[in-house]
Amino acid sequence: MADVRPFKAIRPAEGKAEHIAALPYDVMNTAEAREEIRREPLSFLAIDRPETSFPDGFDMYAPEVYDKARELFEGMLEKGDFVQDKEEAYYIYELTMEGRSQTGIVAVCASSDYENNIIKKHENTLAAKEQDRIRHIAALKAQTGPIFLAYRRQAVIDGITAKYKEGSPVFDFTSPDGITHRGWVILGKEDIKAIQEAFRGIDDIYIADGHHRCASAVKNCSELPPEKRYFLSVLFPDSELKIYDYNRVVRDLNGLSESRFFDRLRKKYRIEDRGTEPVKPSKKGEMTMYISGRWYALSIKEEFVVDDPVSSLDVAILQNEVLSPVLNIEDPKTDPRISFVGGIRGLGELVRLVDSGEYEVAFAMYPTSISELFAVADAGMLMPPKSTWFEPKLRSGLFINRFC
Repeated sequence: MADVRPFKAIRPAEGKAEHIAALPYDVMNTAEAREEIRREPLSFLAIDRPETSFPDGFDMYAPEVYDKARELFEGMLEKGDFVQDKEEAYYIYELTMEGRSQTGIVAVCASSDYENNIIKKHENTLAAKEQDRIRHIAALKAQTGPIFLAYRRQAVIDGITAKYKEGSPVFDFTSPDGITHRGWVILGKEDIKAIQEAFRGIDDIYIADGHHRCASAVKNCSELPPEKRYFLSVLFPDSELKIYDYNRVVRDLNGLSESRFFDRLRKKYRIEDRGTEPVKPSKKGEMTMYISGRWYALSIKEEFVVDDPVSSLDVAILQNEVLSPVLNIEDPKTDPRISFVGGIRGLGELVRLVDSGEYEVAFAMYPTSISELFAVADAGMLMPPKSTWFEPKLRSGLFINRFC
């Protein structure tokens, strides 16, 4: 039984949402964040990446940096860049990318649901990355980066969101990357009650993206009174979500000649030469590989397919059958010989990295499915690193939960 509640959101003032909305803090580095803030001075990145207010080389984890985040946030509140709703509400957040829309409910979720595995994870988190957001949330006394959650589609919630979407949105803009963002406020008391009851009937909610933000928010909640132990989330029905491929590039062949490397691959895969034009894998159990200017399709042999939620993932098969035994990459999280390339960058990025000589081989993966993600989380298991890439990314600054 999920505890998903309405709240009094802090939101951009009328006409300011498109200027404030920013990509999540962890999808760009400091230099990229500085450039974005120069382009758009109201960008929430100034608050999310407060080290941008300091000179290059300044310790981004110094106390002064978190103080600056609080100063900037409170300054925007005082200037009226943000307003806070007077009544508790649910909110609707719709993102449209390349003609595909996904519509989520913005709400606050009980931290106890995370602790009791009603809200399920599929990745481990790193304590160092958690600590940064713990300090950021504590400084602002607010959660500013929503957690991207997924649930199995529910008819009651669908009906209410469809009704409100017939009305005028409170924001409607297209960001520079071509993604359209629209939002609505759900204030009807009967609708609020119906949504809350519908979520109470859901036993399983899944973290799609934002494991570190979620873990940090839950740890902050432990310091709050029980009635305040809720964290900012956007919950999407599973049928509207799309996972992109998360591809791999490797710097060398672990001392193997190319012919010997292919010999090792043939023990586990059927290999087909696909020529010089980029080609994506067409089905689960297949990946494509780029090496020495040519593309190859690799299909795992049936005898090496296992019935296990994690080991059957294509990214796990690559790790278990190629990266570890052939290329000696035992821990892809820490090995400097491997890098990861989000599918949103396209296969051309893999070609560029290999042709530059920086990497010797690239692997293009078939995307992990939502059902596979759910199966891993339901089994209490964890995916290999970089198994999923969700697009579009939720913007920060559009909905803020202040708990002071």
